[in-house]
Amino acid sequence: MKHVHIAEYNPDECVKTNIGGAENVIKACLSSNVTKVVALSTDKACAPINLYGATKLTSDKLFIAANNIKGKQDIKFSVVRYGNVMGSNGSVIPFFINKREEGIIPITDPTMTRFNISLQGGVDMVLHALDTAWGGELYVPKIPSYKILDVARAIAPSCEHKVVGIRPGEKIHEEMITASDSFTTYDLGKYYVILPQVTNWNLEDYKKEFNAQLVPQGFSYTSGENTEWETVESLRFLIKEHLYPDFQAK
Repeated sequence: MKHVHIAEYNPDECVKTNIGGAENVIKACLSSNVTKVVALSTDKACAPINLYGATKLTSDKLFIAANNIKGKQDIKFSVVRYGNVMGSNGSVIPFFINKREEGIIPITDPTMTRFNISLQGGVDMVLHALDTAWGGELYVPKIPSYKILDVARAIAPSCEHKVVGIRPGEKIHEEMITASDSFTTYDLGKYYVILPQVTNWNLEDYKKEFNAQLVPQGFSYTSGENTEWETVESLRFLIKEHLYPDFQAK
């Protein structure tokens, strides 16, 4: 259950689905001879300010801690965390494309930024986790950010912008790694990985296997302070490549 405003309005169903549901999946996997489990997290689980994020953080913790109760079973639980999947249900790009017919694009906050990942990029990271996880890792991709105004300009350069304010529980910038996570966060090259403080494998062996480099103390990964950014032109290219081949800005 992924929609922030629905979870704020009806917390009970969100808790049942995202926390109780996670426990059900873990128990089912432990009793069914499953060997690899990858749970999908969200940027909103990082330093959560809304109920949806809090339930997903709890879900992350449940899946990671499941490695501690597996006994001698050959099963590994890991988690992948990423931002908005480009063009997914409820995302801003199809919303703006529909809204431009009205001549006005609603902007929640002019300074808002978001991470951006394609559907294939998300799939690739899940496959990476399935292939390489030792159990307990939380993977974070290195992906670009975009400014909400650049998305509006890429899609509807001739439309007026109307600032409508942020929705309940919404952040101005997305976070995927906090400074508090930096003590157990490693750079794997294409991805970051947040490792658990308790593992059933040797950390030095893991670092050697993946050439994992500990990030500097205080490191954080947020969409507002990213080093890689989409532009108006690159967003138009991605929209045509991944979503709407016949897309034209107007």
